[in-house]
Amino acid sequence: MLVLFGVATFAVLWIAGVARTLWTTVGAALMLGAAGYAIQERAGLPGHPVQDNADPVAVYPQVIKLRDQMLGRFTGDGAYLIASDALMRSGSRDSGARIVLMGANQYPRSLTLWTGLGTAIAQHDGGAVSPAARLAFDQATRLAPEHPAPPFFEGLAYVQSGDFRKGRAYWARALALSPRAAPYREEIALRLAALDAMIAQMQQ
Repeated sequence: MLVLFGVATFAVLWIAGVARTLWTTVGAALMLGAAGYAIQERAGLPGHPVQDNADPVAVYPQVIKLRDQMLGRFTGDGAYLIASDALMRSGSRDSGARIVLMGANQYPRSLTLWTGLGTAIAQHDGGAVSPAARLAFDQATRLAPEHPAPPFFEGLAYVQSGDFRKGRAYWARALALSPRAAPYREEIALRLAALDAMIAQMQQ
């Protein structure tokens, strides 16, 4: 059924005259849908009323925009993060983390996915920066030691966990690694300044 659905989808794209350069994005979306089905499908379970998940994750548009500026968005590995964001918003923390891990297995040298995996594990663990989250961030740093994304998002995880001082150290490194002309540099600087002001206020 999935193969038939995929063939039908690409036939519609061809008939509609959609540029072939966009077909890979559609293919990635179909692949993620199939992966999500494989993770969550339980055909043998009896039906039951759907219940709202009481513990969704706040996924802020400003953070997503910053991540896109730093790591890109319309890429094969980036599609896993888009799917994870949707699952986290719905409260499916386990599936949200699993789909990024699946992507990291598919793209083992992806800076995007190892950085995203650190964030997803921290979200899965209720905001705590667990050893598993640190391991993912460490792998992202090993892959790209001069890129600001791993220290920024590891710092963000620490800030969200309440460890402002440790988060500040990571954000300071992210700012130092950001190119002068980078569109995200000012946003990092503003966040660091706001964090400094918060820390100073707490010391009074």
